[in-house]
Amino acid sequence: MAKTSIFDHAERTQEGLKLNGFILHQIVEQCEGCERIHTVEGERYCSSYPQPAAKWRHGACNFATHVKADMDKEGKVKVNPLKASKRAARGR
Repeated sequence: MAKTSIFDHAERTQEGLKLNGFILHQIVEQCEGCERIHTVEGERYCSSYPQPAAKWRHGACNFATHVKADMDKEGKVKVNPLKASKRAARGR
């Protein structure tokens, strides 16, 4: 049985590759190494986000599988304070 891809239902239009009503843009250099990249007709696209460049504009893409969490000056992973307080309230 052949493995199917979400890009099997994509169609080529004048604007680019269209999938579920979204125009997909090709990946950017920072995406290299991510497991979410798929090749369609020789072009590479992200399977999670239609505009990969926008996800990298303000730092690391939150969908990136090849990027580690940011570290602060002391070498600890940065944690959202709201999430940390909720975890503490649950006893984690």
